[in-house]
Amino acid sequence: MSGNDNEGLDATESDVDPADDTVTADEDAETAEHEQPAEVEEAEAETDGPELDEDVMSDEEADLLISVEDYLGAGVHIGTQQNTNDMQRFIHRVRTDGLYVLDVSMTDSRIRTAADFLSNYEPEQILVASSRQYGRFPAEKFADAVGARARTGRFIPGTLTNPKYEGYIEPDVIVVTDPIGDSQAVKEAITVGIPVIAMCDSNNTTSNVDLVVPTNNKGRKALSVVYWLLANETLDRRGAEPTYGLDDFESDI
Repeated sequence: MSGNDNEGLDATESDVDPADDTVTADEDAETAEHEQPAEVEEAEAETDGPELDEDVMSDEEADLLISVEDYLGAGVHIGTQQNTNDMQRFIHRVRTDGLYVLDVSMTDSRIRTAADFLSNYEPEQILVASSRQYGRFPAEKFADAVGARARTGRFIPGTLTNPKYEGYIEPDVIVVTDPIGDSQAVKEAITVGIPVIAMCDSNNTTSNVDLVVPTNNKGRKALSVVYWLLANETLDRRGAEPTYGLDDFESDI
């Protein structure tokens, strides 16, 4: 259950998500502190394609859901210039520009684990939340694909805790794009005692997360890829034929 670091399931590219105006001032300050500096974003923008020789995982023989090149092309592996003790085990190395590189084999493995977990729930009892601009479209598409409910943009306080609120719901599990930007959703999930699956970057803390999916959670393409894979893997676990392509999960800039 939420709040345990060690037990249970687990405690960029050029278009990096801009600061979100729906979070609180404290959350916005924390997010801004960990955003990539402008010169790093510009360096990423100048890259014509994935760095195919980049070292992004410890196991070169891993059987991945998509190719390493596809993960690289989406920037799933690109962390921030900060890392936390919680996320240390998901970090493969640090680049010369100071960016931490997430191990894409662990990202791949955790997507499968999350899909296994979600397949145990009735579709309508799954809630996905995303306040991050670049997470909203793929989160909503994920909800459409698996039959879940979505709350994107500002998460209204009381959504999970106030039965008198018109938008009150009682899900059994929640998926969030970023524990920082989606802190209100995470806080309420803890209060009502439902598990939290979260997309976590190198700068996230995971004390209130039950299952970590390590990924760049600020990049448009990265979030599209992760939500797409999670949707298709969840459908596969249910015995349904995945019919969605990556293009279905990519929003316009």
